[in-house]
Amino acid sequence: MNNTGFIAKRYLFSRKHISLISTLTYISISGVTIGTALLIVVLSVFNGFFDVIKGLLLSYDPDIRIESATTSDFIPEKDLFSQINEWPEVTLYSPYVEGKALITYEDRGNKVIDVKGIEPDNYYNTVTMDESVTSGVFSLEVRDRKPGIMIHEDLRSELMLSPGDEIALLSASGMKRALTQITVPRTYQFDVRGSYFIQQITDGPKVFVDIEAARRLFGTRKGVSGIDLKLTDPEQADVVKERLQSLLGDNYTVSTWYDLQKPLYDVMYLEKWGAYIILMIIVVVAVLNIVGSLTMIVIQKRRDIGILISMGYSKKAIKEIFRKQGLFIGIIGSAIGGALGLLLTWLQHTFGLVKLSSAFIIDAYPADLRLLDVVIILGGSLLLCVAASWLPAQRASEIQPAEAVRYE
Repeated sequence: MNNTGFIAKRYLFSRKHISLISTLTYISISGVTIGTALLIVVLSVFNGFFDVIKGLLLSYDPDIRIESATTSDFIPEKDLFSQINEWPEVTLYSPYVEGKALITYEDRGNKVIDVKGIEPDNYYNTVTMDESVTSGVFSLEVRDRKPGIMIHEDLRSELMLSPGDEIALLSASGMKRALTQITVPRTYQFDVRGSYFIQQITDGPKVFVDIEAARRLFGTRKGVSGIDLKLTDPEQADVVKERLQSLLGDNYTVSTWYDLQKPLYDVMYLEKWGAYIILMIIVVVAVLNIVGSLTMIVIQKRRDIGILISMGYSKKAIKEIFRKQGLFIGIIGSAIGGALGLLLTWLQHTFGLVKLSSAFIIDAYPADLRLLDVVIILGGSLLLCVAASWLPAQRASEIQPAEAVRYE
């Protein structure tokens, strides 16, 4: 029969009077609406925070990092890496040397820090240092026989340093040689040229020196700790990684921006989909109301169902009537909830209605709407509503027309 949809709407939305069944129906629609809207807003906020954290990390992390799989440093193969540098996806090729060292300044104590030796011109194009320099200038070249050093603002405040101060660095390998060979440890003098501040989430403060000065400090000669690559599009990192790994072989480890901070990104994804599952409980509660309201409709319309069957409606058609009722509830609730969720997300993204603490790196909750999330939310809500109609539809199809008419 082709009029099952019409019958489903008449059973679901009775115009004669407001009954318990219609009340439960409206409660079900409200539950689906609220659940769907909340899911869209909350997942959009999680996406917004993910983008904020990703932006902060990518201001410090490369899109691709190449390291040796066997040693702490390696000598780049000129021809091979020159070829990689010419790939259209690669916009920047920047080798670096890094390690831990002990920093000393007058009598203000010692501190173990992370030192990164860079090629200033290349690194300057990787990070917007113009916006990050808080004092002095970003300069690492040798002046008056002293190489320059840039220090993090937190470290500058802790040691009370100023541009022009002279500090000494002692590497871990230098300390080891001093202990094993019973010699005076060799320190390297650096001239503080300035300080910078980049919001860091996982690593401690770093100091930057020229790559040649870092090689002397750590005794790596012509070696590098790794090579950072900047891509035209960070989202191409996985594709470029596979291509690089097949070209370089097992002697090298290729990591994407996601791999470099994988535990943090994984936790954020886990929180996002954990919130999705928890908030779907609201929709599940609404679904239980659907089961109740449709079951009551089956009981109330028992005689009508018996008449429909005697008129030639098949069990499949009877099931379809009640399944369409679940579908209608799902469509109405998902449509209203989806529109409300999209509106709230747009308002938050555009006007920042809900503010954050002034101590946080942004002033309002970020919101980033993604089509896939909306599809998953609406599809999940709709699927649950249709599934809720299965049991009442099954019970309706099992009604015997003779008994239904006789006892009504």
